[in-house]
Amino acid sequence: MRDRASFAALRRSGRRVRRGPLTLTFVPGAPDDPLRVAYAIGRTVGGAVVRNLLRRRLRVVVSELGPLLQPGAYLIAAAPGAASLSFGELRAAVAEALEDLLGTRNR
Repeated sequence: MRDRASFAALRRSGRRVRRGPLTLTFVPGAPDDPLRVAYAIGRTVGGAVVRNLLRRRLRVVVSELGPLLQPGAYLIAAAPGAASLSFGELRAAVAEALEDLLGTRNR
């Protein structure tokens, strides 16, 4: 996702959920719209190597959790603590946030 309009929509009307060091924002789209995912990992997380490693790990998590995703735009923002999470912890945090965000959590 690179277009300014998508980021403006996320900022303006996105639903937001925070789980640990991760914040997920979602704007629903039409059923035939493509799934769009962006990652916001600032310099406070670490150097370029650390940020790129975290981004790659998040991409794998999102691809594994693909069946949970609904059409629309997602923004996954990471705080400094995200870099120290194990892959399992990272996956669990994203899955829990997605379930809360999309209303699929069993209550």
